[in-house]
Parts: sequence; C-alpha cells; structure tokens
Amino acid sequence: MKDDIRVLPGAHIKQADNLRVLLLIMDTMKKTKPHILLTNDDGIRSPGLWAAASELSKIGYVTVAAPREQSSGMGRSLPSTSDGTIRKEQVQVNGQEWTVYAVGGSPAQSVQHGVLEIIPHKPDLIVSGINYGENVGLGITISGTVGAAMEGASLGILSLAVSLQTETQYHLTHSEDIDFTAAGYFTAYFARLILEKKFSAGVDLIKVEVPSHATPTTEWQTTKLSRLRYYEPVPAKRDSWDVPGTITYKESASLEDEDKDSDVYVLRKKKMVAVTPLNLDMTARVALSDFEKFLRS
Repeated sequence: MKDDIRVLPGAHIKQADNLRVLLLIMDTMKKTKPHILLTNDDGIRSPGLWAAASELSKIGYVTVAAPREQSSGMGRSLPSTSDGTIRKEQVQVNGQEWTVYAVGGSPAQSVQHGVLEIIPHKPDLIVSGINYGENVGLGITISGTVGAAMEGASLGILSLAVSLQTETQYHLTHSEDIDFTAAGYFTAYFARLILEKKFSAGVDLIKVEVPSHATPTTEWQTTKLSRLRYYEPVPAKRDSWDVPGTITYKESASLEDEDKDSDVYVLRKKKMVAVTPLNLDMTARVALSDFEKFLRS
C-alpha cells in the first residue's frame, strides 16, 4: 500500500493544484473506507507494528506514523528535547511497499504529528501497537503504547491500544521469535467493532491484551484495570552513584489476590484476551461534597 499520490507523467500541475488533487482523493477515500492512523512505542521498524498494519489494511486506509527510535516507557509524554523531524521511509510488508513516517519524538508526539501534519483530515481511528509485552495494572500510564492511544482519545478520536504478552527479555527488541498473528487478528477485530459501534458515554479508549499463546479462536472478556503494580522496579546494580546505572523491572509474582474480572487475572490466569475500557477522567470516584467536608473537618 502506498499513501503517495503520484501525478501522471507529462501532466503539468502546479504544486497548489497537486495538493488540492491529493486532498480531494484523500477525502474521497475517507468517505468510502475508514482512515486509520497507526503508531506504536517500539519504533517504526517493529514487527508488531507491521503485523497490525497488515491486518488493519484489510478494513481501512492505514497511515503509519511512529517514533523513529525505541520509545517504550514514555507514557503520554511530550518531551521538549524531541526534534520533531518527520522522515518518509519505504518498508516492504507482505510483498507490498508502504510509505511510512518516522517521527523524531515520543509515541504521543507521533500521534500529534500524524493528526496535525501528516493526514489532511481527522482520522476515523487511532491504533497503537502491537506492543512487545503486556500493559496491565497500574503501570499503564508508563506505557508508550497506551499513552499514544490516550493522546488520540484526548484529540477526540476513537483510539485502541493493543499489546501482546511476552517475556521481559523481548520487551525492548524487534525479535522475530515473537508470533504476532493472533494479536494482529484481534487488532483488526476490535478496530472493526470500534468503527461500527463507536464508544458509549464514559469510554475514551480501549486497551486490549493478548495472551502469548493465543490464536484467533481464543475467547475475550471485558475487564477492569488491576490495582496491581504489575512490573516491580529493580534498583540499579552498581558500587557507586558516580557509575551509570538504570532502574530495571521484573514481573510481580503476587497474583493470588487479583479480582477475577481484572485485566491481570483474565490475561494471566484465564489466558483470555483482556479488553479494558478506559476513561481519561482520573478524578477519584468519590462524592466530592463528602470529600470536601472531610478535608474541612
């Protein structure tokens, strides 16, 4: 698939006219099939990104705008140090050549550039993923995958974040040992549902977690966000603070007290696809008058 519109050889069209032709064609395509902006946090060359692109292209027109570098753990950040460059690249996927956009910035910034600069109209759906590693529990605000979908939702666009359960050793890789077939299927499956049904009031985006050994026939269940700190921080190993050191993480082994309808339980224990509706409103669900009375007492 190519998102470049080429002028026929010998045609003499001014740049402004060419742009109008492009916008007209893009608007026509938008009316006939949904336009999907696809991003991720593992970088523009991630096999997970291309598994999603391949499946999503069966249901809509896909524009890929993703960080040029590995950007895991950036959440919804908009770093002032990002250079904001946008470079066109050519990628071969299943025998097709794609024109994609590598962005010098975070996943959330890739969404911003995609919506504000790259796509000439508002996309119908933003998809982030497919991520190497699950994004569950209280760590979702750390996730660049979820952060990109949150940014899309904040712009008023239907958004979906998809992650595949993998061992931690693969999280920052582009390993081809990981099979994204089932995750790609569920990416397109839930993209179709979102486009057909839209969101109900109170839901801004959907987060989908696919078990490591899932198949397209694996069952799915709607879940709530676990209160578990799923990835526990591990202190840097060094003899002196003068020596560079990074805090790493490991999976939490404490799953015994998990609610049976949480994303962690459904993914890890029931080995089902966990589908979590999320809301950008992080106000605590308490009676504000009672809480104010408590503060003033």
